Amino acid sequence: MKAHEEHRARARARLSFQLATVSTSRFKKMKGGEKFIDASGDLLEAGVRAESHEIVRRELIPDDSSLIKSTLQTFLTGAADVLVFTGGTGVSPTDVTIETVRPFLEKELPGFGETLRAESFKKIGGAAALTRATAGTARGKLIVCLPGSPDAVDTALRIFLPELPHVVSIAKG
Repeated sequence: MKAHEEHRARARARLSFQLATVSTSRFKKMKGGEKFIDASGDLLEAGVRAESHEIVRRELIPDDSSLIKSTLQTFLTGAADVLVFTGGTGVSPTDVTIETVRPFLEKELPGFGETLRAESFKKIGGAAALTRATAGTARGKLIVCLPGSPDAVDTALRIFLPELPHVVSIAKG
């Protein structure tokens, strides 16, 4: 058996997730009492649950570095294995997820963003290059930053969700 197959075989089948949708417009609607739809967050939660993983926390936060940092620090000191941010990965001046998360990463996984952009390019063309999606590890945990679009979340789930137990197993050492 090859080394990566051994790691995969030893990995826990069930992980715990913390999910955070980063969107100022959705946050304002929620705080204003308006009904809003978090299609990306709902899709992410459904995909994670479909693989029998646990959701320990789900939240909606605005594009605000201090709130993203607080969410990240709560995750790093908590019991969850994986934190997924969806939103805030584009090129708008308000997109600050990557700048806030990157300093916390001990090991960045550039292949994650590269693969997501390559698969997205097949569907949407050059606009796929506008995301700065990335992933990495910190303190034996996995942190994933996805675009806010439901299509990007769907693509990421299809490609990476089966690999996450393997990644967490390796990150934990």
